[in-house]
Amino acid sequence: MRNYLQKLKAFAIVSVLMVVSIASAFAQGREASGTVLDATLRDPLPGVTVLVKGTTRGTTTDLDGKFKLDLQPGDATLVFSFVGFTPQEVAIGNQSVFNIELAEDIQSLQEAVVIGYGTQDKKEITSAVTSVGTEQFNRGNFPNPTQLLQGKVAGLSVTRAGGNPNSQPTLRLRGISSFGANQSPLIVLDGVIGASIDAVDPNDIESFDVLKDASAAAIYGTRGSAGVILITTKKGSSKKGGANVTINTFGAAEVATNLIPILSPEEFVARGGIDYGSRTDWRDEVTQTALNGTVNASVSGGFDNTNYLASVNYRNNDGIVKGTNRETLNTRFNLNHGLLQNRLRMNMSLAYTQTSTEDVNGEAVRYATIYNPTAPIFERDFTPAGEETAAARELRLRNANRDFGGYFQRPLFDYFNPVALINQQKFTNDIKSAIYSYRLEYDLSDKFTIATQFSEDRLTVNSTSFFSFQDFNNGFGRSGSAGQDLFNRTTSIWNGTIRFQDEIFDKMDFTFLGGAETQIFNENGFNASSSRFLFDQGANNLGAGGLRFGPGTGMGSFATRAVLNSLFGRANFNYNNTYFFSASVRSETYSGFGKENQTGIFPAVTAGADLTQVLDMGPFSQFKPRASFGIVGQLPPSPTLALGIFGNGNRIPLNLAEPINSVFVGVNQLQNPNPQLKWETTQELNFGLDYALFNGKITGTMDYWRRNISDLLFNTQVPIGAPNEFDPGNFYTAPSIWANIADLSSAGFEFLLNVNNVKLGMVTWNPSANFTIYRRTTIDRIGVGSISLPEIRQATPGAPGQNNNEIVWNRVGEEIGNFYGPKFLGLTENGEYILSTERPEEFENLGNGLPTADFGFSNSFSYKNWDLNFLLRGSVGHLIYNSFRGFYENADAASNTWNSVVTKNTPISPLVTSTPTFSDLYLERGDFVRLDNLQLGYNLPVKSAAISNFRLYAGVQNLFTITQFSGVDPEVRWTDGGNALAPGIERRNTYFVPRTWTAGLTFTLK
Repeated sequence: MRNYLQKLKAFAIVSVLMVVSIASAFAQGREASGTVLDATLRDPLPGVTVLVKGTTRGTTTDLDGKFKLDLQPGDATLVFSFVGFTPQEVAIGNQSVFNIELAEDIQSLQEAVVIGYGTQDKKEITSAVTSVGTEQFNRGNFPNPTQLLQGKVAGLSVTRAGGNPNSQPTLRLRGISSFGANQSPLIVLDGVIGASIDAVDPNDIESFDVLKDASAAAIYGTRGSAGVILITTKKGSSKKGGANVTINTFGAAEVATNLIPILSPEEFVARGGIDYGSRTDWRDEVTQTALNGTVNASVSGGFDNTNYLASVNYRNNDGIVKGTNRETLNTRFNLNHGLLQNRLRMNMSLAYTQTSTEDVNGEAVRYATIYNPTAPIFERDFTPAGEETAAARELRLRNANRDFGGYFQRPLFDYFNPVALINQQKFTNDIKSAIYSYRLEYDLSDKFTIATQFSEDRLTVNSTSFFSFQDFNNGFGRSGSAGQDLFNRTTSIWNGTIRFQDEIFDKMDFTFLGGAETQIFNENGFNASSSRFLFDQGANNLGAGGLRFGPGTGMGSFATRAVLNSLFGRANFNYNNTYFFSASVRSETYSGFGKENQTGIFPAVTAGADLTQVLDMGPFSQFKPRASFGIVGQLPPSPTLALGIFGNGNRIPLNLAEPINSVFVGVNQLQNPNPQLKWETTQELNFGLDYALFNGKITGTMDYWRRNISDLLFNTQVPIGAPNEFDPGNFYTAPSIWANIADLSSAGFEFLLNVNNVKLGMVTWNPSANFTIYRRTTIDRIGVGSISLPEIRQATPGAPGQNNNEIVWNRVGEEIGNFYGPKFLGLTENGEYILSTERPEEFENLGNGLPTADFGFSNSFSYKNWDLNFLLRGSVGHLIYNSFRGFYENADAASNTWNSVVTKNTPISPLVTSTPTFSDLYLERGDFVRLDNLQLGYNLPVKSAAISNFRLYAGVQNLFTITQFSGVDPEVRWTDGGNALAPGIERRNTYFVPRTWTAGLTFTLK
């Protein structure tokens, strides 16, 4: 079974092309001969079974794919079959020579589903697991691998507001799973738990398997609390001899879209803005058409019991905002080898990725929209009103060159030249990620297999920041500043497993997996910054800064270590391929919890039955209801939360007569100890149905889930001096403590429908649709012991004037993410707000920032050598606070400094003269439908002995978006700067959304 599944995975990299041959005359008692080839690679297929249909007479192909077979009178059909390929029947007729090309059986390849610490036949799966293979991936320019899944998996939300190439997507599986700890699914890369997503390039991925419910994730214990995404990379071919070299390269052009309408210079002046005499399109000045390129090269092959794959990937992504760039070089090597008649199997996987990023201050995007459109870029292009002497002009320009590098700047609040921000500030990251993994498997017998795997994941991030001494935004008052941050993380994992598989009695197949695992987490970091530079020297000479203490300066370092030890087991039962049952349990001990609560136990149980095996279900060829229940834990965001944490305080001179030699750094307690801190626990119940109709013509799944999260981890304020109820006998000596203070609950429904091989004349259509309906996460409790928090308010809009006005209130008994504020009733004749109330205690629930539903509609068309793929995706039910309107729609005197946004919601007459204040006027529906990606491809007929396939393709991403939202991007905001209690906020620094055009080619050399 294991070798069979390995072959299925290995052959999954080949797509379908079929050519049927014509041969010569039939004669009684003659010989049939021919060659069998791989339909795509055009390589010979050894070991193919060739049978005369209806008989046992047959043969197999040799190493060159050739065969010979004696025919007898009456023989009518030859059947060609091989594991992982679609069987083919050929009428004998008058032919004697049969040159056959077998196409890969994509559907059978997907029968093996990767689960925790192994694989399982798809028919046996009774928890909520979704598999997505290469053929179903999104097509386009995706720097992050998880974007291949966007819109493809019901219940999985992959979002990225704006289009900054350096921003990472937000992943949420079945909504919010926590708000004090980890909220993103666990990534498992080729068995490496918690691997850096930067360690794999999208080109190297073979498949994703998404474990959605707690029963599927429970085998990973605490690290799977938010779901699990298993990534399997491509492996080499198991066929003997030769090697294939595949090249995939494409170029992309990105242009900015959906720029918010603003007042023209003339309208701005007429509204009361200052006229500086120029006409500047600031967004045109800060944006560019970004030209990007990607190259992927891989070498794969195999011999005897060995297969290998080596790949190199290079990506260069400029952003549509000048000064932003992401450049990545990724290398990978996978080697599999079998010994002792393949009873001993060894695997080695090595990956190294280096990414260099350049970024700009996000506020440059904001000021490009709202900076005075009559202001020039440079001071030299400004002519003051009235007369100016030559001497006065020379002095003004000399001062501007000295102070601001010649840029036009004015000492107004919140007012900075966006071109200067881009050119006088610089932010970089140098990211190095390395993963190496070694695995051994040995078959003790036909029933017992032992395995061990060791892996290490190393991540190093070196970040720099630089503010020119002429930078008006940050460096001007400090004569420049610069800093560096270094972060290192090493995760070492060792596990050992034993697997038993047998038919324990008639028709009852039983599989047991038991194992132990230890995970060691080491992190350390260092940061330093200084200010007051004579010259701009960047961030690589911090010693040139004259100030080492005070604003814009600092120095610090840290190191942490934690250990997670685990024992786990899983039993699977399969009775007659009809009834399925599975149970698992994992026990974990983590050093980062209170000493009395370091061990947790996380069980799961699932059951299902394919009723078509025992009942006549009419058109249904599969009807498998299933149910599952599981419990998973949650690791804290830091291994030190149970401890009383002390930090550095002020510099204190102990002897005023020697203010330098007697200076020491004082100590401040930052956090109270909590020896009772324990796991955050998620319990999830899932009811599902796997179905297929008309012999697999239509397939899909349905799932309903309910989730309860208890003892949620959160950092809460406490009164200094009061008794510490978590540490009896002691008192609170710091203003905060981490505690298990909250309970949450949520539910949802997921639906997936695939229609396979719909014939539209000569066109084959494969549509797939999925949607998810959420019952948003509700807060059932906030508080523990004497700590009672009836609500947690978050999300202040910001300056000017709205720094103390939280607009998202999270209350017990209500959903996370509710907006609270007054309702907008209209305007007075003078353009002043008419609000329902100005008293916060009377504010109303105005709606929620989280979606009620997500959906995706994928389509694949093929016609001869042509193929067309596209994805429509969207979300509904979420509100978004449009901060551009919330600050720059009004025409009060204080707002005349900035340009105004113009939307269909903007009151034109009378002008809004009130100071900007939050109300439901600035909440907009975020519902949208987006054509996320579209690609057209053509496979050239290839007759070359050296080239097995040659494909050309072109596509576009973000072709259009249908929405009523008037901001930058209607995409769901699950968090606000990582804060899960403040969803639905579009900040003013949201990066512009690009439209991306791509063209590329793929070819394989034999």
